Amino acid sequence: MHSRIDLPIDSSLRQSPPNAARRPDYQHDGYWCDQTFGAMLRQSASCFPQACALVDGERQLTYQQLDQRVDRLASGLAHLGLSAGDKVLLQLPNSIEFVEMCFALYRLGVQPILALPAHRDVELASFCAFADVSAYISVDQSEGCDFEALALRLQQRFPSLEHVIISGESTVFRTLQSLYLLPDEKHSVVETSVTPHMVACFQLSGGTTGVPKLIPRRHGEYLYNLKRCADICRFSSETVYLAALPMAHNFTMCCPGFMGTLYAGGCVVIARQPTAEHCFPLIERYQVTHTALVPPLALLWMEAVALGRNPPHALQWLQVGGARLSYEAARRVMPVLGCRLQQVFGMAEGLICMTRPDDDLSRVLHTQGRPISAADEIRVVDEKGQCLPPGQVGQIQTRGPYTIQGYYRNPEANASAFTDDGFYCSGDRIELTPDGDVIVEGRDKDLINRGGEKIAAEEVENLLLSHPAVVDVALVAMPDDFLGERACAFVLAREAVSAAALKRHLSQQGLAAFKLPDRFQFIDEFPSTGVGKVSRQHLRAALQQQLLSSLEPDIPVSS
Repeated sequence: MHSRIDLPIDSSLRQSPPNAARRPDYQHDGYWCDQTFGAMLRQSASCFPQACALVDGERQLTYQQLDQRVDRLASGLAHLGLSAGDKVLLQLPNSIEFVEMCFALYRLGVQPILALPAHRDVELASFCAFADVSAYISVDQSEGCDFEALALRLQQRFPSLEHVIISGESTVFRTLQSLYLLPDEKHSVVETSVTPHMVACFQLSGGTTGVPKLIPRRHGEYLYNLKRCADICRFSSETVYLAALPMAHNFTMCCPGFMGTLYAGGCVVIARQPTAEHCFPLIERYQVTHTALVPPLALLWMEAVALGRNPPHALQWLQVGGARLSYEAARRVMPVLGCRLQQVFGMAEGLICMTRPDDDLSRVLHTQGRPISAADEIRVVDEKGQCLPPGQVGQIQTRGPYTIQGYYRNPEANASAFTDDGFYCSGDRIELTPDGDVIVEGRDKDLINRGGEKIAAEEVENLLLSHPAVVDVALVAMPDDFLGERACAFVLAREAVSAAALKRHLSQQGLAAFKLPDRFQFIDEFPSTGVGKVSRQHLRAALQQQLLSSLEPDIPVSS
């Protein structure tokens, strides 16, 4: 499956941690795949030409049709002038178009930044500024947002944003559909010199300051990632995978996700919504065997069954990841949904841990599994960086064949996130069992994990501070049985202002809806930390201990 290849490092990605040369040579040792995503699809189309690859509503594509449409779309993109090394901002909902666009860009060597459907002006503008984006690919309207108007605002701010491509109707910009319609004499199969060492795409990492951290995933290592996951999960041509979470997420894309399904020759059923009402009928209609959810959605699916909805009988496996699934929730999955549970812990930067299909029930319910590669290394350290033995909780440090060596154009983040010997520090607190399984305990970083979506406290605070009535603010995490954590904003105001007004202000600033605080608590003064002048990070930690414990339990979540 893998062969030895020597892969040079792109000059734009040299912000590696100090002394990274001490890292193992994963390329030399044959872990990286000697293949690209475009070649992977071509191989699957050759092996399974008439098999169903994608289902999206009433539309279906065979592998052969998908491969041909990707070629045609790649030709259309090349005709616009996009070429290898260009950066584009890709923001499409779950759809056949998203899959085709990913493969078309991969085939050209154009590098998509995989924005989420929920991202708005704040996030998208930061990506454009950070990566010299030359094209923005989105929809016309979705979830109450006019993306054409958003695209116009981006173009006004960023002259490098030459192309806007809209999926749907548009009288202002080029439509995605038009790219498939080149005259035959201008259409040709695009063959480029894309190689496994090149960047395939940029996944996104939640930052504690709101500054974007772009995660460069290369063809060779990302394919190794998805193939290991697919092999562990026993994906095959009989697999039917429901893409319920956003397909741009690392979890849904390559763990093993829809890409792992297409590698194995299976069928991907695309869900436009992750609700039980939408997904259960799809599972039964297409005999879905596997899907992946974050804990809040798994709880909602189980609640739907408890309220009388028939469970999805065809479903064999439910992966749950993105945030820790509590033991109480984990033990209900099989009796309520009738399928087996696979726990997943990982990060878009690399490391993926999974429980195995043949693990005993206790292991599945109590742990988040073990690494997918024999070359993955995990160490648990205390606050001083000293290694801790199994059974003790500390900060995770990891390196391995598919874990990145550095963020894109972010030496400051690299200096703090990577050790001298190349281990990545994610900010997660874990315990390692004597058998090598991971038990996730929480996070060190000042990052709120709201149902698997990461919220940078400082980003939201800075936007709230721009409101004229706000003197100071601190955003902290509230424990929540459903989402894992919710966001609570403690506000010191100079004049009366409502929670609704502050939420409206954040929305008008272009903040994504999932980042809006779930609760506002107005206070007269911030409590003293007792240590004089401290960083805002220390202040927030003190507030979490002092203020959250004093909240009245009957205060409703602001709307």
